[in-house]
Amino acid sequence: MKFPIPCSLFPVPCSLLRSPPIISYYGEFEPIFTLPGAIPANKIMAKVQLVLNQDVSKLGKTGDLVEVARGYARNYLIPQKLAVNVTPGILKQVERRKEKERQRQLELKQQAQERKAALEAKGSFTIAKKVGEGDAIFGTVTDRELSELIQSAIGQEIDRRGITLPEIKKIGTYKAEVKLHAEVSATVEVNVVAED
Repeated sequence: MKFPIPCSLFPVPCSLLRSPPIISYYGEFEPIFTLPGAIPANKIMAKVQLVLNQDVSKLGKTGDLVEVARGYARNYLIPQKLAVNVTPGILKQVERRKEKERQRQLELKQQAQERKAALEAKGSFTIAKKVGEGDAIFGTVTDRELSELIQSAIGQEIDRRGITLPEIKKIGTYKAEVKLHAEVSATVEVNVVAED
């Protein structure tokens, strides 16, 4: 059985309490009052803003402004030099970095648009394969082959991981998607013909 604890059993006089004294059950509820000079619970669990020095999984990338719990910042991010506290100077650096990154992304997008125009001007690409019975080809057409063919045709390197080919088992004409940038992709025609 739990007994109520009257306010008079606390070592602090009731006159110093900020809220009226209450009776609490020991171990089950905490008294609802704060002592002078005590850190309020909402400040203990408060978040802090940091700027990341390195990429941190599930948190952000280098230069990102993040808000994390005080303990996570104090015990892990700052000692491991993964982040620094925010100051006005650091905020200015972050803004400059973001602007440079935005300019760089615009340049990359512009280059991707130029490559897309070159691909669309070329139109189609022809790949010769050995053919068996019923126009079935031996092997398959790979993204690596198409990447090398595009590079030799237009003189620009294309990342093979950005090429999406349909399953090609017979000779014929197929459409392939080439992703040149996060926002720019081109569709090219791939003609698979019989090898002489």
